[in-house]
Amino acid sequence: MSALEPPDAAAAADVDLPLADLADLADLVDIKDSGNPAGPPRTGEGGVLGRTHRALSIGIVSVVFLIAFEATAVGTAMPVAARELHGIPLYAFAFSAYFTTSLFAMVLSGQWADRRGPLVPVAVGIGAFGAGLLLSGTATGMWIFIAGRAVQGLGGGLVIVALYVVISRAYPEHLRPSIMAAFAASWVIPSVVGPLASGSVTQHIGWRWVFIGIPLLVVFPLAIALPAIRRIASGPADPDAPVRPYDRRRIRLALAISVGAGLLQYAGQELNWLALVPAAVGVALLVPAVRGLLPPGTGRAARGLPAVVLLRGVAAGSFIAAESFVPLMLVTQRGLSPTMAGLSLAAGGATWALGSYAQSRPRAEPHRERLMVIGMVMVAAAIATAPTVLIDAVPVWIVAVAWGVGCLGMGVVMASTSVLLLKLSAPSEAGANSAALQISDGLSNVLLLAAGGAAFAALGGGAVGAVHTAGASGASGSHPGAFAAVFLPMAGVALVGAWVATRVRAKG
Repeated sequence: MSALEPPDAAAAADVDLPLADLADLADLVDIKDSGNPAGPPRTGEGGVLGRTHRALSIGIVSVVFLIAFEATAVGTAMPVAARELHGIPLYAFAFSAYFTTSLFAMVLSGQWADRRGPLVPVAVGIGAFGAGLLLSGTATGMWIFIAGRAVQGLGGGLVIVALYVVISRAYPEHLRPSIMAAFAASWVIPSVVGPLASGSVTQHIGWRWVFIGIPLLVVFPLAIALPAIRRIASGPADPDAPVRPYDRRRIRLALAISVGAGLLQYAGQELNWLALVPAAVGVALLVPAVRGLLPPGTGRAARGLPAVVLLRGVAAGSFIAAESFVPLMLVTQRGLSPTMAGLSLAAGGATWALGSYAQSRPRAEPHRERLMVIGMVMVAAAIATAPTVLIDAVPVWIVAVAWGVGCLGMGVVMASTSVLLLKLSAPSEAGANSAALQISDGLSNVLLLAAGGAAFAALGGGAVGAVHTAGASGASGSHPGAFAAVFLPMAGVALVGAWVATRVRAKG
């Protein structure tokens, strides 16, 4: 899922309720407790679907709905696309390319939105997102397909950070948990419909139409979101203050972090001595760039904002890296059709929304840290359980149950990190800090996908190219150890996240 769940997302990866039911959710999560530190809503303001915020809420949730549908639909079609383009050894690249380019776009979007407002980054980002889908859908080789995913990442990075700035400017603090819950809720229908629609199209028409068809959905989010953003949240944060120039150093660091992450991913896939050269260059670019773009103390999980930023990366990276290999594992090792493999993750959309809703309740606020710890333990358990289906005696529905549990935990953790970040950020810093949060998210996705992809390839994963079609039996090219080498380390990373979650509260 993408980061806006997953969005990421695949992640997420990479990265949330049907709009008809969004009003019901808003009524449930609307906070009217006068004891809330942010105070009660102003008269006439209502909740996220009150008169003041209705159009904006529907508009930005529509954008997230599009991202969610893309993430769930594309993930289902990916194993077949990789097989037909002879790109199974590059499978992880198809996911990490998105996150690699989004790293640069996130920093650019943060500065762009802080100085000029979030309207244009959202519009440009959605346009690039659609263009990337078209490029992948018309690709004649795996590297062109990956290039399309990279263009999507540029668009996704612009949109993700700009939407956080919109929330920071347009919604008072007591409504932010509610709009985050609405984001998560907008993944429910795509999580069910996306895999079913994508699987059916892939099997009966062809995987290309999954990518080519989605850009048609861009029109509705643009028509709803852009006028609402222009009316409520456009322009700089302080119109009376002089517009600061772009921080070119941060933009150069963002480019370095994107190129460095790409080089590490490439080195991880090559698995030879010559690959040490791009790996060394990648590390040399990444280390100073990360230190310059993330809050001081992020690497050691310093209390407060640094721990929040680190937790976002640990949670998203471990979960998306594992989730990216679930459909491939079910298709190649257990003979499921692409549709059934995608549907095995469908329940996750509902449980993710449930977790996000749970954290939005006023009575959950005093227990947020404890809930985040529990959420990360649930994520670790889900990732560790998924590869048990490599044993033929284990029923495949175990994956669906495990992923539902993991998504419940992710719903709590991901929404909570967003809420805490905005709480700890001044309005003029919302763009830069949101970019740092998303950089942690995207960079962790790239690095852990690179590590997982390298382990997968080293243990013969590239030979699982005999992707099953519906009704196929047996498991040709079976390499269960390659999949276990992806899932089990990611479960360990998620457990580290449980410790980081104990440090998200600032001192005092």
